[in-house]
Amino acid sequence: MNQQIFLGMCQRALFVFLILGGPALFISLFVGVAISIFQAVTQINEATMTFIPKVAAILIVLVLTGPWMLNSLLDYTSEILISIPNYVR
Repeated sequence: MNQQIFLGMCQRALFVFLILGGPALFISLFVGVAISIFQAVTQINEATMTFIPKVAAILIVLVLTGPWMLNSLLDYTSEILISIPNYVR
């Protein structure tokens, strides 16, 4: 295995990581900003107020995008496992 193959594998792994983690992180960011704006407007400074909505939003996103995430991860894993003989030469 040369450096280009290794860098290509790392690049693909990072891309899959970003694609799979992106929806949950984006929703968490959006809900956090919305709750922060709500807290600033109403002057309610409760630190635990952001926890429950973020967890609920992330769970909803994972339920909705879970099959797609699993399918993407399985495709990536099978791609890596199928190409092992090409890397071992």
